[in-house]
Amino acid sequence: MRNTHPNAHTARRRARLAAVASAALISLAAGALPAGAAASPTASAPGFVTVADSPASRLDPKALRAALDAFHEAGMYGAYSSVRDGSQRWRGASGVADVDTGRPVRPDFEHRIGSITKTFTSVAVLQQVAKGRIDLDAPVGDYVPELVPGERGRKVTVRMLLNHTSGIADYILPAFPGLLTNPQKALDDGRFRKLPPEELVRLGLAAEPSAPRGTHAYANTNYIIAGLLLKKVTGQEPESYITENVIRKAGLRHTYFPRSARIPGPHTKMYESLYGAIEPARDYSVYDMSWAGTAGAMVSTMDDLNDFYRRLLGGKLLGAAELREMKTTVPAHEPEPGQEVALRYGLGLFTLKMPGGGWYWGHDGGVFGAGTWALSTEDGRRQAAIGYNLMKYERFDEEGRPLPDPIGEALVRYMDGAVSGAPAKRVPGALPVPDRLFAPEQLRR
Repeated sequence: MRNTHPNAHTARRRARLAAVASAALISLAAGALPAGAAASPTASAPGFVTVADSPASRLDPKALRAALDAFHEAGMYGAYSSVRDGSQRWRGASGVADVDTGRPVRPDFEHRIGSITKTFTSVAVLQQVAKGRIDLDAPVGDYVPELVPGERGRKVTVRMLLNHTSGIADYILPAFPGLLTNPQKALDDGRFRKLPPEELVRLGLAAEPSAPRGTHAYANTNYIIAGLLLKKVTGQEPESYITENVIRKAGLRHTYFPRSARIPGPHTKMYESLYGAIEPARDYSVYDMSWAGTAGAMVSTMDDLNDFYRRLLGGKLLGAAELREMKTTVPAHEPEPGQEVALRYGLGLFTLKMPGGGWYWGHDGGVFGAGTWALSTEDGRRQAAIGYNLMKYERFDEEGRPLPDPIGEALVRYMDGAVSGAPAKRVPGALPVPDRLFAPEQLRR
């Protein structure tokens, strides 16, 4: 991967990183066409696969191909997606997996799914709820007093961990010292570092919370604690328990917690820009994911994600009572005056109103260089999942305000049309999407 020496332009961007906080819950800020982006393949290119395409299908391959191409043409290096409607499936890919060689992306790539891991972790915890080993409304200190001691251990419940209302801070910035002053060095230094989950919890508990207990404030620390809670009540490593009781139960063949810093299956390079502080964007596809653990370390494919959410929402992984708890939501953002809350967060699952007016269930995820988004209708019939390989492409002005965002708008248009089956709507400004594993507002502290 190419290296670059800091220049005055990059230094100014780094100095302004703290101002990016004003972007809050929005991941739709902008950037020009990234350097090295290749031309989009045509509809007949080998990156596209149509399965069970027939006149009776409600899928529109031509529209899906055009919208995925538009996402790449807007500046995304490469993207791959799977869309389903009942028994019909379409898979497509557009762009490049390597900006230097031009190697094309493929629909079957394995991909780091980031915070979508949280849905899997939540399912595992709710399975223990069904067995009577965990009470959602019991204090965390009843289970892991040595991990969350004192008042927080007594007042933070298991439910508060899973819906991010615990008032516990995120550990990301403390875990990557120097991220605000020299981002590339901070990420490079952490590439092969092992971070025990107990250390991540310690860092999160010591950091200043972004919101009081009882208010939704996304923090990865919550799901690291949830993983250690699983370990305490099951006697198994949480990754092993989730693999055996969630991944295998769902019949997923290409979903796993990585055993090393490398992804063994076919995959793309994963480019991180950190809002322009790393220029050109740098490949972090090789990375020790102990820093993410049960909050965001998993690898999957877009087909597997659609399988997972269809079985989850169809009641195949949880009982009716536990699925009902999972879908009990809290507001995930403060709406503008006169506007409704467009994003509500449950237990490792959110519901989001898209520009076309439909409400969908799912989650998104983002780690260094890899973004993922999976949405489904409530009955699990219509689904769309997309992975892409350039992260934090958004750009901001001197005051930290988001600039126009053709990449983000193309992403939302693609997903809106893919999951609704209707022509994609124009994105009317910022869409309140969920926080990713590392989001702009985390830079405010």
